[in-house]
Amino acid sequence: MRVVIAEDSVLLREGIVRLLTSNDIDVVEAVNDAEALLVSVEKHQPDVVVTDVRMPPSHTDEGLRAALVIRKQWPDIAVVVLSQYVEERYATDLLSGDNRGVGYLLKDRIADVDEFVEALVRVGAGGTVLDPEVVSQLMARRGRSATDKLTPRETEVLALMAEGRSNLAIAGQLFIGESAVAKHVNSILSKLDIGNRPDDNRRVLAALRYLRIGEQ
Repeated sequence: MRVVIAEDSVLLREGIVRLLTSNDIDVVEAVNDAEALLVSVEKHQPDVVVTDVRMPPSHTDEGLRAALVIRKQWPDIAVVVLSQYVEERYATDLLSGDNRGVGYLLKDRIADVDEFVEALVRVGAGGTVLDPEVVSQLMARRGRSATDKLTPRETEVLALMAEGRSNLAIAGQLFIGESAVAKHVNSILSKLDIGNRPDDNRRVLAALRYLRIGEQ
């Protein structure tokens, strides 16, 4: 997997480079601003881009805007956006439309090397990954309506689906059998009327619809 990194903090940028290369991921270039990121993507055509949301010159949303440009101009390139803290609007912007090959993670997640690398691989393979803290806040925002259609267990399963976890991973997290997870997933898809969607995207559509991000 070939990766381009965009991060203006030298220490964090070099740390991500070393982390990825030590896990046999090819970092083809690491840059420090959004303009350089777009130039690098055009030059290298990587499999995945990892970019900070806030970069020079204004340190607002340059990285996010560059990510949206990449999604539009090079739809086959997966994008993982890193943020210092949860910004729901940025998650919404990034996940609107085709949400395959997209990740939105908090920078704290990098500290868990295995989890970060796993998320990167999932996004590179066309999956969608939301940071658990983002999912938690979006779930809390829904309040009481969260149980209108789903059982408490189905709500737990859906939250883990939104993080991009497989049935096996969900089973391990909730200490239940994989067959039980499959039944919960089928029930969720049915209740949220996602049953007639393509298999490879049904889980993400269910989670995003439930969290009111992207397609309604």
